[in-house]
Amino acid sequence: MKRLMIVVTILTGLLIAGCSSNSTDKPFEVSYDGNLEHVHGMGYAGNDGGLYFASHTGLKIYREGEWYKTSKNLNDYMGFSAVDKGFYTSGHPGKDSDLPNPIGIQRSFDGGKTLESLKFEGETDFHAMAVGYNSHDIFLMNPAKNSELETGLYTSSDDGESWESVDGKGLEGKVFALAIHPTNSNIAAAATTNGIYLSDDGGESFQLITEASQGTAVYFNDENLYYATYKAGPDLVKYNLKSEEKESLNLPDLNEDGPVYIAQNPQESQGFAIYTTKGQAYITKDGTESWQQIVENGKVK
Repeated sequence: MKRLMIVVTILTGLLIAGCSSNSTDKPFEVSYDGNLEHVHGMGYAGNDGGLYFASHTGLKIYREGEWYKTSKNLNDYMGFSAVDKGFYTSGHPGKDSDLPNPIGIQRSFDGGKTLESLKFEGETDFHAMAVGYNSHDIFLMNPAKNSELETGLYTSSDDGESWESVDGKGLEGKVFALAIHPTNSNIAAAATTNGIYLSDDGGESFQLITEASQGTAVYFNDENLYYATYKAGPDLVKYNLKSEEKESLNLPDLNEDGPVYIAQNPQESQGFAIYTTKGQAYITKDGTESWQQIVENGKVK
């Protein structure tokens, strides 16, 4: 009996110690009330209702009116692409990371808690990269020769195991952003210094669909291409892929500013978000009729 009581005491102590250890573990997402700087991507990553911002110091997340930051993986994310299960990204490692610099192409399907290396660790930082929201097909601009790719446009349909070079015929100007359709990877778009370009053959050729202007952002849902341009001022347009009709959308009051990222909330058909050149972020729940500012001059609200 005495021996049994000793064993029970030891087990109880271990359980208490285990519970105490778990209770002090720092949660992955913690409340945030600071600045949002050097944003290089934005989107509704996964189905947790969060609007993810890829910043110089890791992910910042806006969810149900509250702001959060991650407590680890504080990487400088570039080429950030939200998908149905999470996100794909490139960039540089943070101070808490043992990843090589640059980090190549990584993906996360658990909100950024863990990263899975796909390709080009220690070789390339991809700024212009797009991934199909449902297909997960990759479309990118390789900025410099690496171990497998020459400079230029490439696609991959197997998470970077193999790559196909595409010509990009007709695409002119410096490329600022790329987008690829959620399910049909033959449809792609680019925002360049010359305007907005659309491809229906997987990037082999592009057609200019805007007048001469600065293209700043491109985003696809199933039926439409949403794009932003800047000439005398900013414009946000919905372009129907089937009818080719264009509809100008309402923007908040932007003073010599314009959207550089556009995202649609997969849980709200009328829910959109934009992030601008001057570090402002807005959301709408009524299809751009009205906007709520959630980041003002780089400070979260």
